[in-house]
Amino acid sequence: MSDNTPAIRMTAIQKHFGAVHANRGAELVVEDGEIHALVGENGAGKSTLMKILSGMMPADSGTIEVGGRDVTGWTTAAAIAAGVGMVHQHFMLVPTLTVAENVVLGREPMRGLAFDRAAAEREVGRLCEQSGLIVPAGRLVADLSVGEAQRVEILKLLWRGARVLLLDEPTAVLSPPEVAELWKVLRRLRDGGATIVLITHKLDEVMDVSENVTVMRAGRTVATMRTRDASPALIARAMVGRDVELAVREAREPASRGATALELRNVTVRGARSEHAVNDVSLSVAAGEILGIAGVEGNGQTELLEAIAGIRAVTSGTITLGDADITRADVLARGEAGLSHIPEDRHRRGLILDYSVADNMILGQQHKYTRAGVLERSEIAAHARQRITEFDIRPADPSLPARALSGGNQQKIVIARELSRAFRVLLAAQPTRGVDVGAIEFIHTELRKARDAGKAVLLVSAELKEVLTLSDRVAVMYGGRIAAVMPRSDASEDVIGRFMTGAER
Repeated sequence: MSDNTPAIRMTAIQKHFGAVHANRGAELVVEDGEIHALVGENGAGKSTLMKILSGMMPADSGTIEVGGRDVTGWTTAAAIAAGVGMVHQHFMLVPTLTVAENVVLGREPMRGLAFDRAAAEREVGRLCEQSGLIVPAGRLVADLSVGEAQRVEILKLLWRGARVLLLDEPTAVLSPPEVAELWKVLRRLRDGGATIVLITHKLDEVMDVSENVTVMRAGRTVATMRTRDASPALIARAMVGRDVELAVREAREPASRGATALELRNVTVRGARSEHAVNDVSLSVAAGEILGIAGVEGNGQTELLEAIAGIRAVTSGTITLGDADITRADVLARGEAGLSHIPEDRHRRGLILDYSVADNMILGQQHKYTRAGVLERSEIAAHARQRITEFDIRPADPSLPARALSGGNQQKIVIARELSRAFRVLLAAQPTRGVDVGAIEFIHTELRKARDAGKAVLLVSAELKEVLTLSDRVAVMYGGRIAAVMPRSDASEDVIGRFMTGAER
C-alpha cells in the first residue's frame, strides 16, 4: 500500500430497504493506522454503511476500496480474508462454549481429525497477552461480564487476521473502567498498525480516542473533520442540524416531593451468580422526584429493578407501590397498579423484534385494544402514529417490524410505550443506552416532565453524568447493597466514584 492510499474509501454509497433510504450517496475515507469515529443520529445510516463495508450486505450502488483495491459487492468471507471484520452492538457468541472455542470457531486448530482444545486455549491465551484483551480462555462465555464478552468478539476478529476493525457502539454496555480498558487496547492495536472505525454516540469518546471523525445525517455524509480541530458542540450540531444541550444541568430548583410512591424494605434477591445479588436493600422514592442509582454494572442494580418490575422473584423483604403490597404480584398486576418499566435490554425485555412498531407500542396493554376478543387494528395504528410523531421515531411507519429500525429508534418505541401508560412509578433502566445526543436530550426532557407531573422515577444508569443530570437524590449500589444515599447537592463524580468502587462505605 502506498503511503497516501487510504485503508478504506467508500464513494457514493446508496442503500434502500423497501421505502427506507438508509444510505444516500454516503462517503467515508479512513487513513491507514488510525482510529476513525463515525457518528450520527439514530437511523443516520452508520451501521448500514459498516455492514456494507464488512460484506454483510451489498450496496445498491457506489464503490468500496480497501487498501486501494476495488472490493465493491464482496462477501463477509472475502472481507475477513482481506482482514476486515466487524464487532456488532449485539454480540454473536455461543454462550455454551468456552472463550477459546468461540474465538477459534470455524478456524479450529486440529490434531489429526480431532479438535485440539489444549492448542486452542494455549494459542488464544497467547493472543490475549499480545493484544491486551485479557479474558480466561477456558471460561464459559455464559459466565462472562459484558466487557469480557466484548473482548472475545474482538479476539475472534484478531484470530482471523483482521487489520481493519469496525466496532459498532462498543461502549454501549460497558462500565467506565471497562471503557478505559478498551481505549488502552484500541490504542495498542492502532500502534501495532491496525485501522479502527468506531461507531459511537458518545462525543466525549470521539474526542478522547479518535484522530478523525465523519458525521452522517439522514443517510448522507455531512462532515469530516480532524478531531483536534473539533468540539463536542460542533460535532453535535453537524449530527442533529441544530444546537444541542450537552452540558450537565448542575443548578436546578429542588423538586417538590410528595408522598412515598414506591418503598422497598429489606429486599433480598437471588442472582444468576450470587445468592444475594440484592442484599437487604431498603429504599423509597417519592412522587415528584427522580432517585438515581449509580454503580458499576454487576452490583445488583439490574436484579433490583427486575425484582420491582416483577420479572425476578424476591427472596425476602417487601415492595410497596402506594398503599399496595406488590411483592408477589405478577407483571400485569403491577402495571395495573401504576408501575411502568423501561428495561435495560430492549431486545430481551422491551420488544418483540418481528412484531410491527404499532404492535410493540401496545405490548402489555393489548387487552385495552380489543373488542369482543379481537384486536382493534385501526385504533392500534392510530395510537402508534400519534406516538411516532410525539417521540420522533424514524422511519415513521407503524407497520414496519421493530427489527427494521436502528437501535436508538427501537429504544424510542419502548420509551414511548412506557411513558404513554397511566403510571405512578417509572423504572428507567439505562434509558438512553445506544441513543444519539438529540434523542438523549429528548428522553431527559420526558423524564423530567414525568417527575414534574408528580410521578416517581427510579433511574438506573451506567452513565454517571446522566445520574447527576437528572436526579434529585442519588443512591449508590455496591456489592448488592445501598452504599450511600444523598441529595443531589452533595453528589459529585468524585464523591459517588468512591462509593461505587467500595473505597468508602
